[in-house]
Amino acid sequence: MTPDGLSDLLACVAAFGRSLDEHFDPARFLAEFSARTQRLVPHDHMLIAVLEDDGQTYSVFAEYAVRGRLLAGEAQYTTAFARGGRLATEDCALTPVFEGETQLIADVTTDDRLSETLGKAGLRARLAVPLFAGGHVGGALAVMSSTAGMYAEASASACREIADLIGPFVQIAVVLQRERRRSRRLAATATLAPVLGASLKVGDVLERLAAAVRPLIDFSVMGLAVRAADGRAFEQIGVIGHLPERPETPTIDDYSVLERVSRGEVVLVRDAQRELDPTRPGDRFLIERGDRSLLGVPLLFGEQVGGGLFFVATREHWYDASDVEVANAIAAGLVLAIQHQRLAEHQQRLGAAEAKAQKLERQVASLRTVLEERFGFETIIGHAPKFIAAVDDAQRVASTATSVLLTGESGTGKEVLARAIHHASPRAEGPFVALNCAALPETLIESELFGHERGAFTGADKLKRGRFELAAGGTLFLDEVGELAPAAQAKLLRVLQERRYERVGGTTTLEANVRLIAATNRDLERAVADARFREDLYYRLAVFRIHLPPLRERGDDVLLLADRFVRQLGGDMGKVAPGLSREARDLLLAHAWPGNIRELQNAIERALILAEGELISAGQLGIVPRASGDVATPATPIPDIERRTEVLAVAEVEKQMIVEALRRANGNKSRAAAALGLSRTQLLRRVRRFGLDA
Repeated sequence: MTPDGLSDLLACVAAFGRSLDEHFDPARFLAEFSARTQRLVPHDHMLIAVLEDDGQTYSVFAEYAVRGRLLAGEAQYTTAFARGGRLATEDCALTPVFEGETQLIADVTTDDRLSETLGKAGLRARLAVPLFAGGHVGGALAVMSSTAGMYAEASASACREIADLIGPFVQIAVVLQRERRRSRRLAATATLAPVLGASLKVGDVLERLAAAVRPLIDFSVMGLAVRAADGRAFEQIGVIGHLPERPETPTIDDYSVLERVSRGEVVLVRDAQRELDPTRPGDRFLIERGDRSLLGVPLLFGEQVGGGLFFVATREHWYDASDVEVANAIAAGLVLAIQHQRLAEHQQRLGAAEAKAQKLERQVASLRTVLEERFGFETIIGHAPKFIAAVDDAQRVASTATSVLLTGESGTGKEVLARAIHHASPRAEGPFVALNCAALPETLIESELFGHERGAFTGADKLKRGRFELAAGGTLFLDEVGELAPAAQAKLLRVLQERRYERVGGTTTLEANVRLIAATNRDLERAVADARFREDLYYRLAVFRIHLPPLRERGDDVLLLADRFVRQLGGDMGKVAPGLSREARDLLLAHAWPGNIRELQNAIERALILAEGELISAGQLGIVPRASGDVATPATPIPDIERRTEVLAVAEVEKQMIVEALRRANGNKSRAAAALGLSRTQLLRRVRRFGLDA
């Protein structure tokens, strides 16, 4: 070898040394390597392949095209550091090279196996030599040229010298880079814990889990199954991907994969057509469906196989030993999640791990509430003095542990204010649990508040945690507390006094670690005077009382709220917020709002549905004033209301609403009446009154 040749070989070794860098780029590396070897072996294309799976398959370590296109983009080639399938050693006519022989093909067009791939890329000649490492063949170095007959024995000799020199370096680079990828993948499995912790039922989070797993193990189908009670079948928790048409409880004997996993084996099927048993109906089904690679790992509960995690791909040789390791790590996390689910179902929460899991669940639930609903004082708007005073009081009491009683009419925003108090309190990381006391019958209210033991009453087939237990560490909001029955009032009073309680039908004493916020639209003082509500409970609840004024007493706040609802609801509907016309604003100010903020929100939502990019008109609000003097008037006069109603009389508002409804209904009176919430007869009477029937 000439001095220049020796220098080039040493430069090749230096290039391989740089390949051990953390950020190894095979394509960029081989560009330099190719340039260094041109004088030794001229070529237009260079490829280094490495053997996989104990010599059964191979993949591309690196590839470089001096001119033309790369081959690794084709389905026939797979890079060594990418996830997924490998090629069988007999593909692309490299078998003799992997057996230790030098291969010199003067014209690839004479070989049907190569003409489709190399020929289409403009390559005519190929020289391939084995790469030895540790006394065995670890891969192949192939150079290709666009000129037929380019290579002779001298080129083969030089190529073998290069291969002998770089063989050990290729092996070291592959091992190092794959170990780095293995470490990254295993570390990434730790990020699955929050996904699994999002629900007590693993099946509910399986789709999200699959999305997180796919970057680690690609698949066309992912399935999770647990061992049936009889031990002869696997019951599906869920399947992601192409859903099978087989029964959801396949018997173990139907599938060779299930049989092996049920024995605790890890199953790695590289070629389903060759390795599965077509005499089994399940195996035959997988083959006919087009599945080619399968990976199954057992779910081990102690020493018992309790289920399996399965991955399926439509390409052969898709999974390897590194995928097995990652799948086992995922399976270990699933085992914990399933155990947690079973413990939750049977209420067998024992030990420090159980307590930690519950704390994490509460934190996740609280954070989800904050992110999704974003309840806080900054979201509460209003300028009315009475309303500002109420919010100021709420902010003062939020940082304490004091019980709060919120009073005011229905729809004034009591629950919104309660959530704001919670999120501004030291218990913000804990859950916010709400219960409407008026929505449940008397026979169930105690069970909802305090929970019940299995068998406590007819229909109590399992243990149930009550709202006090669910709200542990956080805030319990009791809405419509004035509707509580006397028995429930007595038990609630005892809990507030002693901070302890028992489930219905139980004897175990639980701690009431909650902050209580109650709300009512009733006059509790009168209820106490009439002996309908316990006086001692009232004073326990009303340690700090906050009254929310009705919307009719808040003046121009109605317009602030209306504008906010237009923006929010319009955005939710994907509409550009059209705004409110002057007539609509006057009608909003004139209306008494017996349903308060809830009624206002519903009116804006209805109007946005009817509006088509125009200003929202009075008619679209769906507020139908009654004739002449029957329109409800505010209990407290609103400033400037007389001036506004002079500008637009109520009768004129009603007329305009009817005109607008008829226009939108193209003159169809039945449709217009329905849009206005009137009967057809009522609408016709108004049409005649306003002279609109011409």
